[in-house]
Amino acid sequence: MKIINFNLIIIALLCVLGCIKKENNNQSQKKDMENLQVSDYGVTAKGDSIKKYTLTNKNGMKVEVINFGGIITSLTAPDKNGKYEDVVLGFTKPEDYFNGNPYYFGALIGRYGNRIANAKFTLENKTYDIDKNDGPNSLHGGKEGFHTKFWNVESVKNAEFPTLRLTYTSADGEEGYPGKLSVTVLYTLTDDNALEISYEATTDKVTVVNLTQHSYFNLSGNFTKTITDHELQINADKFLPVNETLIPTGEQKAVKGSPFDFTVSKPIGKDINSDDDQLKKGKGYDHNWILNGTGLRSFAKVYHPQSGRVMEVLTDEPGVQFYSGNFLDGKFDTKTGGKNEFRTGFCLETQHFPDSPNQASFPSTELKPGQKYQSKTIYKFSVKK
Repeated sequence: MKIINFNLIIIALLCVLGCIKKENNNQSQKKDMENLQVSDYGVTAKGDSIKKYTLTNKNGMKVEVINFGGIITSLTAPDKNGKYEDVVLGFTKPEDYFNGNPYYFGALIGRYGNRIANAKFTLENKTYDIDKNDGPNSLHGGKEGFHTKFWNVESVKNAEFPTLRLTYTSADGEEGYPGKLSVTVLYTLTDDNALEISYEATTDKVTVVNLTQHSYFNLSGNFTKTITDHELQINADKFLPVNETLIPTGEQKAVKGSPFDFTVSKPIGKDINSDDDQLKKGKGYDHNWILNGTGLRSFAKVYHPQSGRVMEVLTDEPGVQFYSGNFLDGKFDTKTGGKNEFRTGFCLETQHFPDSPNQASFPSTELKPGQKYQSKTIYKFSVKK
């Protein structure tokens, strides 16, 4: 009669399970390494060593991010022939990102995306003066906004898809804004060719926050070509008219019957040169559309007929700033030769409304201690043949 030694069986099982776990961990680490490459990018004038992080999905789509400004320097997408090409504008020299980035190419924007009138706002009966860097107004968090900051970047281990976690803590009083603001941004590249951007922020003092991403897209893959032939649809029945300094007047105007009607897809250039006061003020489109619906939903599609590329954009934000690259001025080289000329890229900056801190009728951008700011935007790429 054989005596079964249960202790030996348990030890053997534990050894097997341990080996399986170790193998799974090794496979996971191998996958993480295959999907993320880190390389040297450059050194700022302050001496910060900047790294480039390249995420790759199973299809070969890539996004490149640097830890200066959380900037997306490259994002590839397939055309109708399966060719992956970069579809975001950017500089050819690292120092052009480091020395001001006048167009905000690819950058994370904060504390406040878009404009705040007269560079001031009032919270709890106290007026805050912030950096005046756009005529009389403050734009994109000020001259030293988040687009100029050194972000901590790390890979999210064992994530379903390759993901980067970027963190930055903005000190109380930075660029005039109240409260110490702790910010986390996740960049995730999924296997269905989508770039997901998730934002979180907390504060120790009541403040305002409006984070966004400022990539310029040109789905042709040729950055010398204008984007006026791209066909755009925006699910929005209203937009915000602006004054001479591009601050919303407070009116919420119906798009129907105007050049601002993108409820049905049309080429960006179809009405862009119309005899319209709002288009003259913006030198084209540089306005906030009030998006229909709430929660995370698809609100825009862009189609480039020649390449077949399609970009769908989803967000849980109430608005989007559609900007048609009207201030690109040809002063810098593009990544495909030539110069970054007028209207060679467009932005769809998901956000709360411009100047919300000064306009009570707009959705609030206030954040209080104990609350968590959360937002998500997805840029999803596909092909139409």
